[in-house]
Amino acid sequence: MNLLRALVTVSSMTLLSRALGFARDFVIARSFGAGSLTDAFFVAFKLPNLLRRLFAEGAFSQAFVPILGEYKNRRGTKRVRTLIDNTATLLALVLLVVAALGVLAAPLLVWISAPGFAAAGDDRFALTVTLTRITFPYIFFMSLTAMAAGILNTWSRFAIPAFTPTLLNLSFIVMALFAAPHFDPPVLALAWAVFIGGILQLSLQIPALRKIGMLPRPTLNLARAWKDAGVRRIARLMAPAVLGVSVSQVSLLINTLFASFLAAGSVSWLYYADRLMEFPAGLLGVALGSILLPSLSRHHANANDREYAALLDWGMRLTLLLALPAALGLALLAAPLIATLFLYGAFSAEDALATRQALMAYSLGLTGLILIKVLAPGFYARQNIRTPVRIALITLAATQLMNLCFLLGLAWFSFDLDFSFAALRHILAHRQEIRFGHAGLALSIGLAACLNALLLYRGLRRHQIYTPQPGWGKFMAKLAAALAVMALVLYFGMGNTRDWLEYALFARLLHLSLLVTSGAGVYFATLWMLGFRLADFRRQAAESN
Repeated sequence: MNLLRALVTVSSMTLLSRALGFARDFVIARSFGAGSLTDAFFVAFKLPNLLRRLFAEGAFSQAFVPILGEYKNRRGTKRVRTLIDNTATLLALVLLVVAALGVLAAPLLVWISAPGFAAAGDDRFALTVTLTRITFPYIFFMSLTAMAAGILNTWSRFAIPAFTPTLLNLSFIVMALFAAPHFDPPVLALAWAVFIGGILQLSLQIPALRKIGMLPRPTLNLARAWKDAGVRRIARLMAPAVLGVSVSQVSLLINTLFASFLAAGSVSWLYYADRLMEFPAGLLGVALGSILLPSLSRHHANANDREYAALLDWGMRLTLLLALPAALGLALLAAPLIATLFLYGAFSAEDALATRQALMAYSLGLTGLILIKVLAPGFYARQNIRTPVRIALITLAATQLMNLCFLLGLAWFSFDLDFSFAALRHILAHRQEIRFGHAGLALSIGLAACLNALLLYRGLRRHQIYTPQPGWGKFMAKLAAALAVMALVLYFGMGNTRDWLEYALFARLLHLSLLVTSGAGVYFATLWMLGFRLADFRRQAAESN
């Protein structure tokens, strides 16, 4: 298997998904804008999405894929099939219970995650509860989809899992365009789009699993399934993994809690900014994580420490090569990107400027966010989940400390706090001159991602898992020079922010296309003139495989 070719395959499918994701966000922004209705939906969608990351792409995948890779490399097909059958049966049972509890406890969940909605005294709280009950079963479909993706990735079938998210985006687009007028309120159509999208994504995995002979077969003997040694190992690894992943999700929940007390639209501004940041993060970070974990697990199972370290080095260099210019581009082109993608219909110029602030803050953490996808598998593949968990706990504490500094600032010292929601709302409504508002929440997330990546790197070095390969000094010097040239081109080529708010659609598209093309062109041209060659990465990928 050629890792660079696999990365291109996954990134291509992810690019299609992200492009459709932008189309989906364009449709949602144009149809619903950024107000109380979209705030309610984004909070409702966040709840099952957080659990999806916890049970599916997070803790479960981190525990399941290394064990599955070990069984595939060291044990026979029969043992592998038994492990998959037992794991799928127990996972589905747990997910059914979780989904049912989520539907029943929706009012409590909304009150915990967005108490500002209840304190506001408007209709947002009741609407969010209704939307949550519709979207919560998504956790069941997507967690099983993530298990299927882990199996397919272990068998080096990367295309189907990478393509799968496009179905959710298509569901959003169709429901927003054609079904929304038939719902009251129309935003209910978005909740049903989540439900339908989950079914479609799980259904797509079935033929691919059947083709490799690994389609799970449910078993009725739950006691025997639980006694499976492989299942118990997965469960033991999941325990610290759940804590580690839940830490980051708790951080996001706390940010939503704070945002619910801010001006109407704050949750939506953060959502749209996050979607733009997720484009490069998904294109590179998700793709790298998908191919690195199975490959690292294989090297660990075969005791190939040299190849293990070389693969981590390759992933880090590729991340910096692509993530740094992406982060710089997001920061400099925040206003052009948001105006071109979202400034239509119900999405106002004020919404665009507020979203721009959040995106610029988020962009500071993009490189760290993607590096986490490379560095954390260095621990997971060795079935060491405790170290990333400790780092996640440190990051959570740092994130909330930054929230207090950026969002509340000195206002804490200006009021008699009784720790009630009313007091918190009063604080956040005043002292505009000494707080960052919603952009402060984005800034804390971005800086925390960089801290997380730095601590993971330090841990890999301390445990002697990773040793840098020769040539890092020259590599970073070339990147710095290319980034400087790119920054100059984008800064002087962008023009005035006000012009972007007044441009017609065609002018925005043309100008933005020229900026992106010229920025990428001068960046890679500068690297080429400094001696960088793509063949070097192909060779490193082949050698580390």
